[in-house]
Amino acid sequence: MLAGMDGRDGMRAADADRQAVADRLRVAVDEGRLDLHEYDERLQRAYAARTYGELDALVADLPAPDLVTTPAAAAPAVGRAPAAVTWRWLADLWSPYLRVVAIVSAIWAVTSVLASDLLYFWPAWVAGPWGAVLLVGTIGGLAGGEPRRWAAKRELTAAERDGREARELTAAEGEDRELTDAEGEARELTAAERERRPGAAA
Repeated sequence: MLAGMDGRDGMRAADADRQAVADRLRVAVDEGRLDLHEYDERLQRAYAARTYGELDALVADLPAPDLVTTPAAAAPAVGRAPAAVTWRWLADLWSPYLRVVAIVSAIWAVTSVLASDLLYFWPAWVAGPWGAVLLVGTIGGLAGGEPRRWAAKRELTAAERDGREARELTAAEGEDRELTDAEGEARELTAAERERRPGAAA
């Protein structure tokens, strides 16, 4: 039995295995079992893992999925996101609005100066409806725990990118190693051919 477990730990994991561990970590952070820093660290290690043993170590202190049976545990916990996460989410949500309103307001100001008259403030038709929609979305998002989910998605995307880059780097290193081996074999063959040529000893 132990030999079988040791053998499994050393076996190569597939992308589906890494994704399963990533999903389990995401559930753990939604339930409040991991903070965002731990989640990000483990997620990066999950996508860089090569064996089952490395993946199992990342979820060894988390309950198995079939042990989470209570309704409170089965549903993702909303929780309150840290203040820094909330502010980053608000900035991400509102920054396009603020940029566009600044641009149209600047256009209105320039045209008013050129006309030497205070023109009708038409940017209000851009800022008003859009701002109202964003305000409703902000209130609903804060009440529903959207900042935490937003941060988790961003970290998942970053971890997936890091894991993909790590796999590409590993593959590139393997190709370089193969090319180096092939070059060494070619040099050995060339040296052997020179030795076999007539008059090589002279």
